[in-house]
Amino acid sequence: MNKVEQALQSARETRALQIGVNILDRFPTLFAEQFPGKKAIIVADTTTYDVAGKAVFEYLADAGIPQETPFVFTDPDLYAEYNYLEQLENTLKQTDAIPVAVGSGTINDLTKLASHHVGRNYLCVATAASMDGYTAFGASVTYKNDKQMFECPAPQAVLADIEIIRHAPPEMTASGYADLFAKIPAGADWILSDELGEDAIDPTAWSIVQDGLQDALAYPDGARAGMAEAITPLIEGLMLGGFAMQWFRTSRPAAGAEHQFSHLWDMEHHTHNGKAPSHGFKVGLATLYVSALYEQLLQHPFEQLDVADCCAKWLEWEQLEAQAKAMFADTDFLETVLTELRAKYITKEELAIQLETLKARWPAIKGRLAKQLLPFAEVKRRLQLAGAPAEPEEIGISQARLRDSFLRAHHLRRRFTILDVAVRTACLDQWLDRIFQ
Repeated sequence: MNKVEQALQSARETRALQIGVNILDRFPTLFAEQFPGKKAIIVADTTTYDVAGKAVFEYLADAGIPQETPFVFTDPDLYAEYNYLEQLENTLKQTDAIPVAVGSGTINDLTKLASHHVGRNYLCVATAASMDGYTAFGASVTYKNDKQMFECPAPQAVLADIEIIRHAPPEMTASGYADLFAKIPAGADWILSDELGEDAIDPTAWSIVQDGLQDALAYPDGARAGMAEAITPLIEGLMLGGFAMQWFRTSRPAAGAEHQFSHLWDMEHHTHNGKAPSHGFKVGLATLYVSALYEQLLQHPFEQLDVADCCAKWLEWEQLEAQAKAMFADTDFLETVLTELRAKYITKEELAIQLETLKARWPAIKGRLAKQLLPFAEVKRRLQLAGAPAEPEEIGISQARLRDSFLRAHHLRRRFTILDVAVRTACLDQWLDRIFQ
């Protein structure tokens, strides 16, 4: 039994995953096994319908499986936003057909949440190795200008034809590679959280994501070239990340501080050359600079930490709340910031206990982190080989804005990460000074 088959046993919703070359013609059998006697409705956009949706429709028709007219989004600016979700929901409410999402991030998230809202499971045909959300629990959808994670089940079955996926635009593969690379610092964040009593590591979820991660990231240049032998482990790694999220019921196993940067830029409505950079590109760039922050953390003498001084600098909640209100006064997500910041706020007494733990256990913590992480230079080299951005300007983020994003991202989510360690030890500014020199 390989690692994908093992992980599938831990999945709470996905019952079947097929990955292989030229296997799209197997989809009718997969559909009939999962939903015997049911009708299908393909959900796609104009591009993914041409790439795979039309063929899926024809295969289902040839197999005698009844279908509704495919639902094809035609808006060239389509993204995972609630208005598009409601369009799909209105169509699904008029039929009992099983949705078949043919596409990648946007199509899958919209179909996943819409299917949940109408009380139905769905299937997915992956068209690109562009993100880890195919098999993930939850859908990332923008609602009232706030990109949110909505709880909803993963697809009941997924088919990933490598021959289709390897011919996806190279920038989509690069985006997926960067999203998968983020699991390295995300793992380090979970180690910190585990060591400091915030969020214990779940062995099953950790194993699903981390055990084969280095193998999946081993061929960035091959992935960029669309080589099947590089694309296959990449898509496997992305699917495994989703299985871990199914098991753990949150994105903790697959996302850390680097995703907080991406969420921040989404909520700030950041665009570059007229459109939002891909999720993977934002996460990849943040992964690179979070790796730089980890290099600073690993060099810091925490065994000499002045806990009393850190506690003296720690703001009371009223002070922190006022600071946050000033920092995010010109945004439309201040309420989210205050909710998340309040959820993770600790008192000076609690801070002292946590920092004493950090100080006492630093040699062991440092050893675990060093084993998990890759150096900044190696992260940058691999991202460049994969064709992903390795400079902030490549996605329209200035050096000054990137630096400012470290503190802003810290305010955005309650999840404990390296950003919390940097803030709670009063080290963030000095570490950023060194990075941005």
